[in-house]
Amino acid sequence: MSPVHLLSTTLLLLISTHIDVSVSHPTCSAPQTLPLRREIYDNGRIFDISHRYTPHMPAFESPDGVGQFLWLPKSMKNGSIANNSEMKMGTHTGTHVDAPGHVFDGYFDDGFDVDTLDLGVLNGPALLVDVPRDKNITAEVMRSLNIPRGVLRVLFRTLNTDRRFMFKKEFDSSYVGFMRDGAQWLVDNTNIKLVGIDYLSVAAYDDLIPSHLVLLEGREIILVEGLKLDDVPAGIYNVHCLPLRLLGAEGSPIRCILIKS
Repeated sequence: MSPVHLLSTTLLLLISTHIDVSVSHPTCSAPQTLPLRREIYDNGRIFDISHRYTPHMPAFESPDGVGQFLWLPKSMKNGSIANNSEMKMGTHTGTHVDAPGHVFDGYFDDGFDVDTLDLGVLNGPALLVDVPRDKNITAEVMRSLNIPRGVLRVLFRTLNTDRRFMFKKEFDSSYVGFMRDGAQWLVDNTNIKLVGIDYLSVAAYDDLIPSHLVLLEGREIILVEGLKLDDVPAGIYNVHCLPLRLLGAEGSPIRCILIKS
């Protein structure tokens, strides 16, 4: 049989047997194992110190947690060509960063948003320290920590980590944070430019706004809040934190990691 006759015969067979040659969605076989979710990478060299976003994580001054923040309006199961999620949540949710416009309305109007934060401050050598567990961060506590003058980035691990506050849905105002005098001591006596802490606010609830004002007034200190510091040994690391480039926003979710020096 000639090639032309062979091709014609094949086409007739396809038509007569109603073979479906249309394009369909790609499929894959069922996974053999569950997805791997990790906190530590590269044989213990990299620590993820960002909290996983869930509906049950705490939200500031809320008894109900964050709630639903993620939707799937376009689903392949419902006929879409791809899955496309949407999310809606506050910019100070979970592990996040504060820009000066958070507590200074003039700075907010002038455009000092998260897109203006210095990535050189958010990335580099950092010291993870343990704060005495029986008190907020006062001037006395700051003095007792004996942080060397040249240190630029400090992550403060407190009773918040021990009490696992970031894993509890209901907001707890008894969290540990900076009192105003502790914030002032930091500004006056250290070179610290990145302050990280293990709950939703760097400032103690009783000094919520005063401590923020002291730390953010000079527009040199960056606040990273809601860090996950459990199971990470105290010491010196390289920290890497990257906020979203949200033009006009005074806060942003942030992914932070520590890498052993």
